Amino acid sequence: MPYYRRVGEVPPKRHTQFRQPDGSLFAEELMGQEGFSSDSSLLYHKHRPTAIMSASAVTPFATTRTPNLPLKPRHFQTHKLGGGPTDAVLGRQHLLANDDVRLSYALATTPSPLYRNAIGDECVYVEAGGLRLESVFGALDLREGDYAIIPTSVIHRLVPTSAEARVLVIEASGHIGPPHRYLSKRGQFLEHAPYCERDLRGPGEPLLVEDTEVPVLVQHRRGWTEHVYATHPFDVVGWDGCLYPWAFSIHDFEPITGRLHQPPPVHQTFEGPNFVVCSFVPRKVDYHPLAIPVPYNHHNVDSDEVLFYTGGNYEARRGSGIVQGSISLHPSGFTHGPQPGAVERALGVEAFDELAVMVDTFRPLDLCEPALSVEDTAYAWTWARNA
Repeated sequence: MPYYRRVGEVPPKRHTQFRQPDGSLFAEELMGQEGFSSDSSLLYHKHRPTAIMSASAVTPFATTRTPNLPLKPRHFQTHKLGGGPTDAVLGRQHLLANDDVRLSYALATTPSPLYRNAIGDECVYVEAGGLRLESVFGALDLREGDYAIIPTSVIHRLVPTSAEARVLVIEASGHIGPPHRYLSKRGQFLEHAPYCERDLRGPGEPLLVEDTEVPVLVQHRRGWTEHVYATHPFDVVGWDGCLYPWAFSIHDFEPITGRLHQPPPVHQTFEGPNFVVCSFVPRKVDYHPLAIPVPYNHHNVDSDEVLFYTGGNYEARRGSGIVQGSISLHPSGFTHGPQPGAVERALGVEAFDELAVMVDTFRPLDLCEPALSVEDTAYAWTWARNA
């Protein structure tokens, strides 16, 4: 993250003696990215964070990927996914994936196991309900419309705070953060950025749990492993640094508008390895007297475009079958645009009441079985109606 935080008890100087009430030393842990060359935080544990008692290979679920063949636009209805409610980690239903990113959906009703993703950062978007993100850094309450960025290898769990929580999960093969163009060379948000440090939330106090023989599920580059720790990882009395889980509400994204239609990059919220995340929020639209507010037909030749429809009224998609919870995939190799009649209906409109999360990937996305099980197979032909 671009700014420093200090939570709980830490000594005045790094890497110096910091003693517990019984005289023993707290165990210092440095979590850092890019081999000591990027953002990091120092955590102070009551017990050794290295003390594991066993390690077992596990296979929590299988993921199958199928190329988008024949090439066509797709529409998936996440609210029709089966499998029953479960937690926000093991209950993820994988929808779309490539070697850079994987998109999943979960209906969470129970706490997840303690979990560590050692492959890359995760972005969790809460469509409905609430979650409590508990980690070695503390707790962070998430509500409808919140994004949570969970850095690589942070031990955490996701606990529903409502009867159920619906979440979209974006798993990266590297790190996710604000676009570099929003930040100064020292990491401060610039004046043209659509959000800033005041909009971000991080853990506010330590989360201390006493327990022994605690299992932690680890997703890593060669599979899945369950580590059993001698003591609970949530034994951190304090930490400081620039690396920690943080939350940002889509409702705090300030849209950039103009006299004529603005392209998707003005909606960009995060960037990851070979993909970007954008937020479409309620906003005033184009105010040129001859403006056409809905998007023009477009073909982004370098990327696949995914839109998750999470609220409001998406005017350009009326007549396509898109509903709350829908996910559309418009692949490279296909020109897409507003539905028939949308251009004429939008003339003179002053504002759009829409809420959507977009993920653009720069390598083609494969289809996973859960997505195919809830595909609206008529979607690809909706532009031909009344053509």
